[in-house]
Amino acid sequence: MLQLRFILISLGAAIGLFLFLLLCVEIGRHLGLRRMKRVGGPPSSGGIVDNAVYGLLALLIGFTFSGAAARFDHRREMVGDEANAASTAWQRIELLPVAQQDPVRDGLRQYLDAVLEWYQTPDKIDVALHQPASVTRAQENVWRRSVEACLTSQGDVARMLLLPALNELFDAVDRERMARRLHPPAIVWLMLAITALASALFVGYEFSGSPRNWLYIIGFTVSVAVSTYVIVELEYPRLGLATSASAIDRPLVEVRASLE
Repeated sequence: MLQLRFILISLGAAIGLFLFLLLCVEIGRHLGLRRMKRVGGPPSSGGIVDNAVYGLLALLIGFTFSGAAARFDHRREMVGDEANAASTAWQRIELLPVAQQDPVRDGLRQYLDAVLEWYQTPDKIDVALHQPASVTRAQENVWRRSVEACLTSQGDVARMLLLPALNELFDAVDRERMARRLHPPAIVWLMLAITALASALFVGYEFSGSPRNWLYIIGFTVSVAVSTYVIVELEYPRLGLATSASAIDRPLVEVRASLE
């Protein structure tokens, strides 16, 4: 299952980053001890260089976290828009002749079921980014039924209100799908990783003149690794532990449950 694979990969990457940061701290400490033996005194502080690298790391984490949180909130708003559009379309079905309402209602239920199945059970990353055939068929089915009902002699009012509501629902689903493609470029992730490792190297070098302070070391490495993991979770909703489909798609699930 794609979600399980993603969770294992993201957790593995966070743990791997944590271990690499510890390794860099130890390498920095070893370099500092070598310099102490060579010059006979504590290693010189980089001062401006250290602060520049630490500041860059803070900037990159803040930048990527802020962007990921904004995109996550925007996607949740889009799901809310889908739920509102579905509810509006359902209400406007009442404008159809009574004999024409049930087929359209069944079609709309089938469409929402297909969308929710797509959201909650992706098995491949390309399925998460491209609309599957089941959703396309359900969309065409409810649209065909609606058009046929609206073309009857009593469907004039529904034609002006129901069809635009369905179009809005289809567009909302497609906008949310396209939003899943928006992520920072790979070079930003690479720069974040390099800066984090460089910062860990400087931390070890700075503390080489004193006994290991595990509180500072673990605090620094865990903070960076956890921050990176949270950023990845926010960037890929529905796949992570904290941003699973049950959390982000709740408004649409509740609307579908009410359409009975």
